[in-house]
Formats: sequence, structure tokens, C-alpha cells
Amino acid sequence: MFSRWLTIPSYKSCLLIGPRRSGKTTLLRGLFPDLNYTTLDDLDYLDWAERDPKGFVQDLGNSCIIDEIQRSPRLTIAVKHAIDQRDAKIFMTGSSSIGLLDAAADTMAGRIEILSLPALCWGEELGRPTHNVFIDEANHVQLKQGARMLDQAVTFGGFPEVAAQKNEEGKAKILIRYKNSYFTRDLMQLSNIENLQGLLGIMHNLVHCLGSHLEVSNFARESGVSHPTAKKYLNSLNQAQLTFQLRGYNFGPAKRYIKATKTYFADNGIIFSLRTQAGPGALLENFVISELEKRRKLGFIPTDEFCYYKSASGHEIDLIFETRDCLYAIEVKSTRHPGRSDITSLMNFKPKKNLKVKRFLFYLGEEYQTVEDVRLIPAAALFCGR
Repeated sequence: MFSRWLTIPSYKSCLLIGPRRSGKTTLLRGLFPDLNYTTLDDLDYLDWAERDPKGFVQDLGNSCIIDEIQRSPRLTIAVKHAIDQRDAKIFMTGSSSIGLLDAAADTMAGRIEILSLPALCWGEELGRPTHNVFIDEANHVQLKQGARMLDQAVTFGGFPEVAAQKNEEGKAKILIRYKNSYFTRDLMQLSNIENLQGLLGIMHNLVHCLGSHLEVSNFARESGVSHPTAKKYLNSLNQAQLTFQLRGYNFGPAKRYIKATKTYFADNGIIFSLRTQAGPGALLENFVISELEKRRKLGFIPTDEFCYYKSASGHEIDLIFETRDCLYAIEVKSTRHPGRSDITSLMNFKPKKNLKVKRFLFYLGEEYQTVEDVRLIPAAALFCGR
């Protein structure tokens, strides 16, 4: 088992959310090997949980692991009763937030920790993080190692089983298997999706439009499905933790949700599994932003959400996020030698809010640089960084 970067407290019940195959079950069973374990992927247990949720939870005892609880969101009511009445410690996993987060928030507010476990951060399988990506400089040897491994990381992503596989042919076979099962069939079952070709059409169009504004009507037309169906499929992908969205940033929460969203895949391995062509710049952008999103979910980047920015004059910034006293503006460029034009949008970004702005450019070079007010960070610095 890989030593993961997520810390799970043993003294409080927990709901662990993440995509299928991200390592949730392996992590919990490794941390708590003596606890009773059950999975709702087993139809007999699922039937029991649906018919008699209270009896099902009671039979598991005061400390247990319940896997894939999204298959029976009503079970959270029985879990709440066990926590309140017996001070039970119950650790749950969910591969989709469809109906689950609302149920958990309504029934177990304050009683459980809700944590996210994404696929592996790049380098997570090698041990604890060695540096802060935005504050520290990775040492020269580590940067060189990251640079050598970057192409493979951008191509195959970081699902644990994929990371453990040493050869590229093996990685490819695992991801194709995931697409044919966890990324599509499981999602169709959970979300009551009947049109596999329509779902694949939506996913392929997402690959073609990485980093672009999401226009649902275009996706519907290109995928051969109706507008409501396209919207449902896109929402299902988000809720299954396979994709995530960036909303437009406009200097205030009330205005932030007006602009169109951008959608990225939660891990580049999902893109590879679809076997559709994406440009090197789009792949690198998805890789960097998804790696930062993984770190945000793990609590290393203290912000509630990521956004993007587009000015009235058309200047765009790939990623914007606020911390308590600072505003981060980040661009990703697939070049080893960035020029003045690559930092223009960052330099022109003048927020109306009274926050200090830190500007960063991730690029393919191997040296840290500062050009005017922009900090250039090698993409390889994400390797083993938090």
C-alpha cells in the first residue's frame, strides 16, 4: 500500500469521497485492519442495507468500514443513529456525490469528517511531500528526475494501480479497462444513464475543449443528445469525481457564477483512456491544474475553490484562487522558453480587491526564474511537491 498524503483521524467517523480506483478502500483497510468491513458492491449486502438499514449498521458493531455507501444514501440515517446512540466509529467511502453529500450534510452534520481522496498526486507513491510548490524550490536532482518522468505523468496520470505498473503497455491496459468499467458502466448505473455512446461523446468533446468555455448546447449537438441530457451527463461526471469545474472569477462571490465554466478531468489517465487526440498544451494545462486541484482537496492549498479569469478585453488567466490574504494568478504554458507574450495576461491582471497578488507561470523548462513580477516554476516542480 502506498503511504498517502491524506490524514484520517481515528477518533471520529468519516466519509471519504473520491473517484473509483483512487485507493479509498485500500487506505481505510490499511489504517484500520481490525475493523469489520462490508461493501455495498455486494448485492446481498446492498439488499440488506436497503431493506433494514438500522439492523445492517447494528450488525457491523461499534467500529466498521462501509464501502461504496453512495449506492444507498438512506443508510446515512442509520449511521447517524449509531453514532448518536452508541458512539460508533464508522468509516465510509463514496465514489460519487450523487445524492450522498446532501444526505450526509442533512443527517450527520458535525458528527463526521467529510474528506476527499483523489488519485495520487505526482510522486505521492514515493513518500511524504518534500517541498511547497509555491514557496520552496525543489532541489536540482529532484527537478531533473521530475523532468525525465513528466511525459509519462502527463500521459498516464496517477491512479494508484497505474502508478504501480512499471511499463507503459501495462499502464495503458489498466486505463482502458477502467474506461470500460469504472469510468462509464459504473457511472451509467449510478446516474441512470442509458446512452453509452452519448456519454462517450460528451467525454470526447470535453477532451477536445480542454481549457475552453463550456457551452452545453455545443456539447449536446456534437454528441447527438438533447440539451437536458448533455447537462445531466456533465453533472454526473462532476459528481463522480471524474471531472471538476472552474467558474469565472469576477472579484466578488455574487458575480463569480455568471460566467461560463471550464471543465477539466480529475486525472490525465482518464483522458488517455478515451483514446482521443488532445494537443500537448491542453494536456499539460489539464495536468498542472488537476495536480493543483488534488492538493487543494487534500488541504495543502487553503482555498474553497479554483476559478479562471477573463477580462472584458479578452485577456485570460488559467487559474485564480484566493487565500486569506492573497490572490494567486496562474498560467500554464507548454514551452521551454517563455517570452513576454506568455506573461502578458498575468501582468495585465489588476484586481479591484485589496489583496496582494502572486503571479506564477508553470512551464516546461527546468529553472526557477522571476520575470518582472511573475514567478516561473518548472512543471517538474510538482513532482513530490505539496
